[in-house]
Amino acid sequence: MIRGRHETPEERADRRWSELMQEIRVAQTGVQILFGFLLTVVFTPRFPELPHGDRTIYVITVSVGAAAIGALIGPVSFHRIVAGRRIKPRAVTWASRLVSVGLLLLLATLTTALLLVLRVATRATYVPWLVAALSLWCLVCWYLLPLWVRRRHTSDGR
Repeated sequence: MIRGRHETPEERADRRWSELMQEIRVAQTGVQILFGFLLTVVFTPRFPELPHGDRTIYVITVSVGAAAIGALIGPVSFHRIVAGRRIKPRAVTWASRLVSVGLLLLLATLTTALLLVLRVATRATYVPWLVAALSLWCLVCWYLLPLWVRRRHTSDGR
């Protein structure tokens, strides 16, 4: 029994590109909203009162968030620059890699933002453990479960 689609490499690249763009729309929206809120924090009256450690976490969070935006918007620019050059299959591969990096950076942004917010909100000693558990949960949802399903339900693991 033959499984899968009957499509040319170009048709497959077109389909994969469309799917990738839909995925990027979801991730970009989340990271851009989070980043927008992060940018406003520095202008709040309480920001100057933050301890040095919390300010450091803030700088890391904003920096990693900016890197995530760069990686998640990168495929759009990538496509613009290589469009019409008949290299779409390779463009899809590289754009997919950028999205994967962007999602890891989004996870880092989410983790450091949670750490900062929960530290400021509670000053509780359990905060790093809670943030670690929430980050692990995201790893399970974003990576481990999909990888497990892929491995279990495909013969070649790709």
